[in-house]
Amino acid sequence: MIMTANVTLGELAEILGATLRGTADRKITGLATLQEAGPAQLSFLANPQYRKYLADTQAGAVLLKAADAEAYAGDALLVPDPYLAYARISHLFDPKPKAVPGVHPTAVVSDDAIVDATASVGPGAVIESGAIIGAGVTIGAQCFIGARSVIGAGGWLAPRVTLYHDVRIGQRVVIQSGAVLGGEGFGFANEKGVWQKIAQIGGVIVGDDCEIGVNTAIDRGALGPTVLGNGVKLDNQIMIAHNVQIGDHTAMAACVGISGSAKIGKHCMLAGGVGLVGHIEICDNVFVTGMTMVTRSITEPGSYSSGTAMQPAAEWRKSAARIRQLDDMYRRLQQVEKQVQAVTQADKGSSEG
Repeated sequence: MIMTANVTLGELAEILGATLRGTADRKITGLATLQEAGPAQLSFLANPQYRKYLADTQAGAVLLKAADAEAYAGDALLVPDPYLAYARISHLFDPKPKAVPGVHPTAVVSDDAIVDATASVGPGAVIESGAIIGAGVTIGAQCFIGARSVIGAGGWLAPRVTLYHDVRIGQRVVIQSGAVLGGEGFGFANEKGVWQKIAQIGGVIVGDDCEIGVNTAIDRGALGPTVLGNGVKLDNQIMIAHNVQIGDHTAMAACVGISGSAKIGKHCMLAGGVGLVGHIEICDNVFVTGMTMVTRSITEPGSYSSGTAMQPAAEWRKSAARIRQLDDMYRRLQQVEKQVQAVTQADKGSSEG
């Protein structure tokens, strides 16, 4: 694969398996939106609401579906899924600095930790006893890797990631700054009004090809481990409580909160701000819309929502007032139904007489 920020349309077409329409030797040096792209940049059209910018874009070329190609006269790469194609080639133009193998002089590495020679350990990082760091791993500045924790090959930890003890990370896992894995779960027993702490003796297991966002917390299990399957994607500021299990290729947007011992299936999507109570199960292929509170298990695939959508404040206040009146309205309705039933029975008795 070409790892440069200066490629031709022909080379990009070969990488993507795309149909090229235009000049094969046109140089592409970057990516940009339809509105902002210049003659040396590649753009894409994935969302129909941006089709209005297609005719006037200054992009050197555009990733398009064949159905949209007639509306654009310039150079194009025709692909079935422009957004997926954009995702694939975005890495060619990623300016993120490449780590240099080796251990920085200010890092503190335990004598019995194992650090592969191809790994990179940044300034001020700490690697405790028994930890194992795999081939090609990048550990950013001021990361903390606890005792007996393991990071699989190709992992990338941004600065200030914390892994407590006995955390096992699969291969090619990306963990963003401020994330904490293996913190003690929220477990207490009540003794006559006083909370007694329960030792959290489980660990955390993260599968291959996962991504964990900024300031996300994944607590260790109380007994067995908290588990993330392969390909799980977690956004920023997510809370995963102790003993939660998340199936392969499930994705969660920012500020999701998962209570202890909840089990989430494969290929699920949880939108921003979703909350799950503990000890429930979500089956595979479930989509939960933003700010939904899931209070019971979901056993059928599909889309689920709770709460109310946005509306003008004056209308919302009226709706809120009516919601407060629902209980009284229900009782009055029951009384009306009883009265109607009594009248109906009386009429029936009269007609029979």
